[in-house]
Amino acid sequence: MALHFVSHGDGVPVLALHGWTPDHRLMAGCLEPVFSQLPGYRRLYPDLPGMGQSPAGDIDSSDGIMAALRAFIDEQIGDEPFLLIGESYGGYLARGLVAERPSQIRGLAMICPTGQLWHKDRKLPEHVVLRTEPGVLESLEEGEDFTDLAVVQTAAALAAYRSDVAPGLAIADTAAMDRIQKNWALTTAPESGPPYDGPSLIMCGRQDAVTGYEDLYELLPHYPRATYAVLDIAGHNLQLEQPALFGALIREWLQRLP
Repeated sequence: MALHFVSHGDGVPVLALHGWTPDHRLMAGCLEPVFSQLPGYRRLYPDLPGMGQSPAGDIDSSDGIMAALRAFIDEQIGDEPFLLIGESYGGYLARGLVAERPSQIRGLAMICPTGQLWHKDRKLPEHVVLRTEPGVLESLEEGEDFTDLAVVQTAAALAAYRSDVAPGLAIADTAAMDRIQKNWALTTAPESGPPYDGPSLIMCGRQDAVTGYEDLYELLPHYPRATYAVLDIAGHNLQLEQPALFGALIREWLQRLP
């Protein structure tokens, strides 16, 4: 399964995995403002199968998505050490990859990652709106679902949502995703192996009503080098609601890498 991807820069590979339904633009939109100022990194932004421009083929499980990611890594990175960043469901996959390749992955960062896979098992706050600007809601187009998750409803957050998130949502293969979700759990649980001792970063939104923040705290013993940051005034789109803090935490994580 050949994955569509975009690549920027040269140097240490950085593999960035988006979450369930959007595409690579979610990751490139928040990470390029950081990495474009830092030479020495080759950023790889693939579309996961069934999302963006990557076809799902006959993939019917998260195991199948992991197989596609393994092939992508072997082709684009090989045996070279690399950095791994995952958002939401991409964070779940990233945890699985770390379990398989702990010595190759130099560092792990997760943005609003999925802790408990199934929504019914998650500890979640209620959705709230904590920051608004006049005219933003009036500017929404019919059917635009920006307000479903937004804790910050400002013009800047809306612009980032429209450029980074909405385009992927519009083209996802929902039939394939429904099929895959029936076998959503990885056969090998991500934290089933030894603790991962590479520099790690776990960023959660205090008001994230999709994946929450409490479940991730329980994973900390498995990641002894992890910074665990819970950001106020941030929901599941933390990266576009708190971009300055997001960028600062990514840069600090990079400084901790060997």
